[in-house]
Amino acid sequence: MTKRICLWSGPRNISTALMYSFAQRADTTVVDEPLYAHYLSTTDAHTYHPGSAEVMAVQENDGAKVVREVILGDYPTRLVFFKHMTHHLVNLDWDFLDQTINVLLTRDPRDMLPSYAKNVKQPTLRDTDYADHLKLLDYLRSRGQTPPVLEAKQVLLNPRGVLSRLCQQIGIPFDEAMLSWPAGPRPEDGVWAKHWYHSVHQSTGFEAYRPKASPFPEHLKPLLAECQPYYEQLAALAIQADQSQPEG
Repeated sequence: MTKRICLWSGPRNISTALMYSFAQRADTTVVDEPLYAHYLSTTDAHTYHPGSAEVMAVQENDGAKVVREVILGDYPTRLVFFKHMTHHLVNLDWDFLDQTINVLLTRDPRDMLPSYAKNVKQPTLRDTDYADHLKLLDYLRSRGQTPPVLEAKQVLLNPRGVLSRLCQQIGIPFDEAMLSWPAGPRPEDGVWAKHWYHSVHQSTGFEAYRPKASPFPEHLKPLLAECQPYYEQLAALAIQADQSQPEG
């Protein structure tokens, strides 16, 4: 039986690095944000997301069809890893989540917001996924699931340890191959990669965590205040680097 792992992330949360990590497994197919065009076509996000017209032109816009044919479709491997943004779940029936293994990924908004604002100049709470993550978490719990939570800094502090615990929690063996990958793009990258994936294309593994050196932008401080309480609730649930196996 195919195991379908859905990573529900916010933007600029090392989600692409995690997709590249899972792509190194011989038993895994990876799929990059299959619901992105659905989200763009059913919200006003297409007016401010870079490259939105191209995304909607090349990717299926019907979210229900994506769920049926892509997320719940047939694959040659025993594992399928779907990288998603949580806000892409808008205007969809969430029943399919009963058939997927769901993982949440978050990042400190003090690190995330300045990075995201380079592409989306005036982000709102909806764009960040912090509130949506808690809504999704509540829904999954109501369906009897206890989804693992990843926090970007903790992953970067101890990739081997945190990923080992994640694999244990979702019932798959850890694979050392997940810790590194060749530099450059992957064929699974969405067409939006040229706008968002420059850093990950230069990487060959999880980069060591480095706090932001520049001052936090003044214009983002009101949004930071909105995001912080949601983030803190999520971070409290995350797999911790110091509770995991040594990086070694």
